[in-house]
Amino acid sequence: MARMHHPEAPPVAARSGDRAVAAWLLACCALVFAMVVVGGVTRLTHSGLSIVEWQPIVGALPPLDDAGWRETFGKYKQTPEYRLVNPGMSLDGFKNIFWLEYAHRLLGRLIGAAFLLPLLWFALRGRIARALTWKLVAIFGLGALQGALGWYMVKSGLVDNPRVSQYRLTAHLGIALLIYAGMLWIALNLLFPARARFPEGCAGSPSRSPR
Repeated sequence: MARMHHPEAPPVAARSGDRAVAAWLLACCALVFAMVVVGGVTRLTHSGLSIVEWQPIVGALPPLDDAGWRETFGKYKQTPEYRLVNPGMSLDGFKNIFWLEYAHRLLGRLIGAAFLLPLLWFALRGRIARALTWKLVAIFGLGALQGALGWYMVKSGLVDNPRVSQYRLTAHLGIALLIYAGMLWIALNLLFPARARFPEGCAGSPSRSPR
């Protein structure tokens, strides 16, 4: 029996609006990748416990004068890491580990703004389908959870033992990878629509229901 050949459907190009949304998501992916790298450096240099407070808004500013640095260093001196690992650390030595953790947290704030503000702009202008909007809102929720979990992770090393829980660390990294994968998946789907990947009539392609 002769096989039936289906004419190949013309490729479907991504719309300009979809390309803009995809470019924004890929930029956010790059920021998340940088966040993971900076987080790894922070972990390897044992800098993650240098900032002992979680202040998402006020904490965006570092100490601005000598009095501010002495106050921040004084809070660090009360932690088990200073008493057990870094006794006698100088203020200059503290600044070295402080700036790494500060960069890590500042990058987290930057990612939050780089995701939320364009999301609101695209949504208000009707550039994103409603179903996709909810997926992106869910990703933003994961980002907020990621920030809270980061502090929960740091807090585990500020009590008695200056070591971060490996379980909290794994969860923290896992959510970052989930956010990265979600944004990348959505961006690729926008750049390469389904009909472009699976021409109509090919195996595995979405086909119309027979009437």
